[in-house]
Amino acid sequence: MNNSNRIESDDEAIHSWYRFVLSYPPHLVRHYINDFGIDNTKCVLDPFCGTGTTNVECMKNGIPSIGIEANIMTYFASSVKTSSIDNYPQFLKDARSIAEKASARIHSGEIKNLDDDEYKLLIRGSIDNNILSDLLILKNTIDQSSSRYCNHYNLALAKCAVNTFSNLKFSPEISVVKNKPKNANVTEVWLDEVLTIAKDWQSFRSFFDTPCTIYKGDARDIESINITQKIDAVITSPPYPNEKDYSRTTRLETVILGFVHNKQEMRSIKQQLLRSNTKNIYKGDSDSDYVLKYPEIVEISQKIEAHRIELNRDSGFERLYSKVFLNYFGGMARHLISLKSILNPGAKLAYVVGDQGSYYKIPIRTAELLGIIAEDVGYRVERIDTFRTRFATGSGEYLNENVLVLTYEG
Repeated sequence: MNNSNRIESDDEAIHSWYRFVLSYPPHLVRHYINDFGIDNTKCVLDPFCGTGTTNVECMKNGIPSIGIEANIMTYFASSVKTSSIDNYPQFLKDARSIAEKASARIHSGEIKNLDDDEYKLLIRGSIDNNILSDLLILKNTIDQSSSRYCNHYNLALAKCAVNTFSNLKFSPEISVVKNKPKNANVTEVWLDEVLTIAKDWQSFRSFFDTPCTIYKGDARDIESINITQKIDAVITSPPYPNEKDYSRTTRLETVILGFVHNKQEMRSIKQQLLRSNTKNIYKGDSDSDYVLKYPEIVEISQKIEAHRIELNRDSGFERLYSKVFLNYFGGMARHLISLKSILNPGAKLAYVVGDQGSYYKIPIRTAELLGIIAEDVGYRVERIDTFRTRFATGSGEYLNENVLVLTYEG
């Protein structure tokens, strides 16, 4: 499994009402659509679809697609991005009415707050309380409007909340920046974002005739999602095995939009996610059982634990490092086994995954290890393409992001 190709990027812009900082570039999707010979008679699946990069690109190319996403916020984003605005004048009229009503409520001195349990979910200092109040008033006004486009308006609000009004910085770790400059006119900024959505939709409206369905579900248990369409290609980027808590990246907008109200609801969402960090390891997790037969994987797990003991590191998180590693690859094994139930024989698959060194700088060649699992459970490894090289701040090393290319022979 040698790296045989390096995929070059381009600078073409795409419409993106809500771009997740960790999403991968559209040109990569186009590359594998072409490489796999996918046309409008085929169906593409992204089982870790995030905010819908693969699905949007398939729509733009007239190719039917399906997405699966377990994170409630990114599921919402991909669902809205792939849905049409069927009455453009009404969309604008409703938005302007909402902005006018929300602005009047804000200027009247009205205050709205999160419940204590909701507020505890936020990263401390992530947003000014006065701005948060204005956003919550706007959210309430959107919901009270009963417009058929409430989802589009709420997605615009989510983007504004994070990109314009929050104190959050993504680089790629999430952090809080004090005194981050911002325009505090919530309704004005939101309405501008809604108009951007409208403009984008006008430019791309012909693509919305292409079938696309987004399911909320766990990619490790595809049978339970009840997908009836057979799949000809998979183009996806699952989480990487590292210490990045993906739920924190969307925490602010998840809470503001009312998708979670307490720690129990957040835990329920995180339990449906692939185990990729110590913040979503739970008692009773057993995905690791799927990979205990692979010596290459067990050996790395043992090295991680041995190094922890050698360094005398006893924090609760570090004690979980080897468990995260095993459960990550076990979860991917579950996914690959479950996926076979909806694949057509000869289906082509592309998995964008990064090499890692988050656990004591011990090399984790993600694509190679996934290739070992894939071959064992019924796939053929075609090759590993190098997508790009990135600098890992945790290890201080340059690591490859690769694309594992598979064929399902059926």
